Amino acid sequence: MSGNKIHFTSLGCPRNLVDSEVMIGMLMKAGYEIIGELEKADYLIVNTCGFLQASRDESNSVIEEFLAYRKKGAKVIATGCMVGQHQEQIREKYPSIDALIGSGDVKSVLKAIESENPQDFITSARSYIEQGEVPRTLTTPPNYAYLKIAEGCRKRCSFCIIPKIKGPLQSKDINQIVKEFKILLSQGVQEVILIAQDLGDFGKDQGHADGNLKILLKELLKVEGDHWIRLLYIYPDEIDDELIDLIKSDERLLPYLDMPLQHINDRILKKMRRKTSRSEIIHIIKTLKEKIPEVVVRTSLMVGFPSETDEEFEELCDFVQKYPLDNVGVFQFSKEKGAYAYSMDEQIPEDVKEARYDRLMQILNKVSKEQNQKWVGKTLDVFVEGYHPESELLMRGRFFGQSPEIDGMVILNQHDKVDAFGKKYKVKITEALEYDLVGTVLKPVSPLALV
Repeated sequence: MSGNKIHFTSLGCPRNLVDSEVMIGMLMKAGYEIIGELEKADYLIVNTCGFLQASRDESNSVIEEFLAYRKKGAKVIATGCMVGQHQEQIREKYPSIDALIGSGDVKSVLKAIESENPQDFITSARSYIEQGEVPRTLTTPPNYAYLKIAEGCRKRCSFCIIPKIKGPLQSKDINQIVKEFKILLSQGVQEVILIAQDLGDFGKDQGHADGNLKILLKELLKVEGDHWIRLLYIYPDEIDDELIDLIKSDERLLPYLDMPLQHINDRILKKMRRKTSRSEIIHIIKTLKEKIPEVVVRTSLMVGFPSETDEEFEELCDFVQKYPLDNVGVFQFSKEKGAYAYSMDEQIPEDVKEARYDRLMQILNKVSKEQNQKWVGKTLDVFVEGYHPESELLMRGRFFGQSPEIDGMVILNQHDKVDAFGKKYKVKITEALEYDLVGTVLKPVSPLALV
């Protein structure tokens, strides 16, 4: 068919987004145009997520929307994690889909578009890692970008199917990462967010028993400039005094850690196949806060894991109040085929999971607001990124303690000193809400605008 307009939807985690940006980069280099209106597109591509049933439901919904609203003759292509795990079911459910691309077969996107007959491009590769010169078109705002340093996972948590979806750990070469890091900075990116399934495992597949993360960070910190480096997803068993001291030593390495805990009860942690105990988790939190008082810790917790008792759930509720963390996501246990916990005895009824979720969220709403109070009266460096989604009378931004998309924002109600988005400004925080902060812009941090 003729036409070069492509509509692209990326679902799931930031690692998926990086794969999407690589595919978009390849397509644009080949002369294709990315557009927002799916009805005008000649090709509609969705990069799916297959992690949980809710993720697969969303992926199916997008495929159905593409098939229903595509213009005559337009191709629909699905790629990503759900495709790798559920190829046959997708083909059976959507026989008119034009191509399927495996999650490790990102470079096949041009072949899929140019193939004249419905065809699948799925190999045994379960994840994709850029090596060498690979086109990539950033889809994030100009001030930040994600940098994937590894794919796959060597952990074996009993509730998780990521190792089955993404395969074993694959770490990038440090020189390759430094090269990509410098390229991002040269494009005007001021905040580089390092991502992997677990940053702390970086390099362990290459013969480094203790991992190579700290060596990598030291190399990145040698690159001159007033940029931010943010760490996403580092498990508590990988956080040691050396890493904490490294974060403390350079303000560009943000005092922000996304540290998935899942639970605090020792029996449940053991059944989850987690490597840390209650006492170790509490020690890490105390050490972080003692050495870096301004540190912001985000975590994820799970309720309704098989056999979780009322007492063990109450222990979790008590923990989040005694050891308050800044940003907490809560998930209900999802029974996933392929996960060890799928066939565990004493599965928790859905209504109990729902009730526990609601109760924990009520507690966390209060905790979050109390945590936010500590910023009131302080002056913070804030990236101003756009208008508030509910009103152009307000603007929105982020300080170091807020990661894009997953955490709250700084709402700016007096912003007459803002002359461009994507710049860093000094902002005085005047009010704390449940998840967001409210502030007043004082002055730019730097005179250089990015847009």
